[in-house]
Amino acid sequence: MARVSDLLAAGRTYSFEFFPPQTDGAQLSLGHTIAELEPLTPSFVSVTYGAGGTTRSRTHEVVSWVRRETSITPMAHLTCQGHTHGEIADILDGYRAAGIENVLALGGDAPADLADQHPSDFRYASDLLEDIAAADFSIGVAAHPEVHPRSPDRATDRRMLAAKLARADFAITQFFFEAEHYVRLVDELAALGVDKPVIPGIMPITNGGQIRRMAELSGAAIPDWLTARLDGVEDLAEVRRIGVEVASALCAELLALGAPGLHLYTLNRSTASREIYANLGLGRVAAEQQ
Repeated sequence: MARVSDLLAAGRTYSFEFFPPQTDGAQLSLGHTIAELEPLTPSFVSVTYGAGGTTRSRTHEVVSWVRRETSITPMAHLTCQGHTHGEIADILDGYRAAGIENVLALGGDAPADLADQHPSDFRYASDLLEDIAAADFSIGVAAHPEVHPRSPDRATDRRMLAAKLARADFAITQFFFEAEHYVRLVDELAALGVDKPVIPGIMPITNGGQIRRMAELSGAAIPDWLTARLDGVEDLAEVRRIGVEVASALCAELLALGAPGLHLYTLNRSTASREIYANLGLGRVAAEQQ
């Protein structure tokens, strides 16, 4: 296994993101997805974490399984909402015991249902960083190229991100659809003296309605030209074809601009990611490395 910070220091990284399955059937499906992506030799994979710790045990189960049963380096997401310092210490102890060396520190959202809310010693991801750093993990944080939806303004958003990156090793962005958003983010961080790696997160569109809902929640804008391409397209195979084509072009542009890697949001399916790899020639490179 490896620390993501060391992987980035050695060169570009190519990674995938999954979410914890809620049922045994979904768990089996995710296992198949990971098995289909493992031959592409990803640098690492990450596993998300539910609001208020609702998927705490399943996140631990997935990253531990990846660590134990595959050759892939795993990274666990960890949100601070609804946790005390003691609970975070216990979670980190569990990851360390399982051989997990990488954590993506996130603020997360408090549960919408008041009955599900728990006491919290943390409010923001920045509050969580000291606890994780003291436990000696490689730490990533989230970045929003189009500004976090709860940030009061762009300048504040960038100052807060710069403060997090003063403690963390790297950032992974929320998804976006035009390279200019990523370039502007990196330039704004550089103006604040930040040169830590910022990995662009890429979401290939496979379901138009789903991506619109996710974009609203994340603050990402779907550009008019992309909306026009998707309007009236009901066949899911055609939606995925367009989504993969758009994502592949964006990935190629980002790599040409010097991005330190690519992080693909898989939605626990492998097809779109494998097609993007093929379009970029990354599958061939992976095969030659085996």
